[in-house]
Amino acid sequence: MDRIDAMKVFIAALDEGSLAGASRKTGRSAAAVSRAVAFLEAHVGVPLLHRTTRSIKLSEAGERYAIACRKVLSDLEEADRQAAGERSVPRGALTITSTVFAGVELLRPIVDAFMEEYPTVSVRMHLLERPVNLIDEGMDLALRFAHLADSTLVAHRIGEVRRVVVASPRYLATHPRIEKYSDLAKHQIITTAHTGLDSWSFPPAGGSTVPRSVSFTPRLVVNNVRAAIASTVDGHGVTRLLSYHVAPEIEQGALRLILADAEPEPVPVHLVSPYGRLAVPKVRAFVDFATPRLRASFAKLPR
Repeated sequence: MDRIDAMKVFIAALDEGSLAGASRKTGRSAAAVSRAVAFLEAHVGVPLLHRTTRSIKLSEAGERYAIACRKVLSDLEEADRQAAGERSVPRGALTITSTVFAGVELLRPIVDAFMEEYPTVSVRMHLLERPVNLIDEGMDLALRFAHLADSTLVAHRIGEVRRVVVASPRYLATHPRIEKYSDLAKHQIITTAHTGLDSWSFPPAGGSTVPRSVSFTPRLVVNNVRAAIASTVDGHGVTRLLSYHVAPEIEQGALRLILADAEPEPVPVHLVSPYGRLAVPKVRAFVDFATPRLRASFAKLPR
């Protein structure tokens, strides 16, 4: 077995979550899979995986090596396509990353439709609540909600979202009125790590350059957007999320906007890819397919 074949087995084990899964995916025996991983570990001179009877976990060195392997295999796949003259035909595995909520609610329906349109393309979605280095981690595309600073990426503007404060009509009817941002300190706050665990910032007052903020002791901290929305709809407090998170609930009247005149500047949304990846047919095809559909979704958000 050469090193490239061993890398493919190693990555298959990571994607499947076990050596047995890699065996099924690659069609190799369990012993051959173990030999492939052992071959790589002998080559680099350090353990790459911590093994148990049911699962595997990357070592610190393994995490770095896995990133490098994914990039090598991705570059090799592209080189093979170019040599075969297949640049005009979308095919192969497309890797996309986004946050969990955006991936489930926005990207997943588009990905399903795309795969029906392009049966020779498969998709691997990585839904993660952390920044992803597309080049180091071998990703083709990402949906980003942020002001972009990375000059190594090509960005396609999709739209923008607002950071909104919302509560249910029932909560608002049974608690003191919220007329200014400082009133939030008197209320039950439902929050996430991404929106602020103990304070929220607001734009400066007129004539000032200093952002305003309100501190609070949250009643509920949750690491899932859908859970924060559900608790807020049920009347358990006030939350702050992005406008696309709560657009259906606002439209249905289950949630009401608060402090709309104190909202920060909208957050831009982009579909991004590393330089050069748009030349790959599967990437170009997905960008052309997804961009108008995503733009239509964001254009419908409440203003």
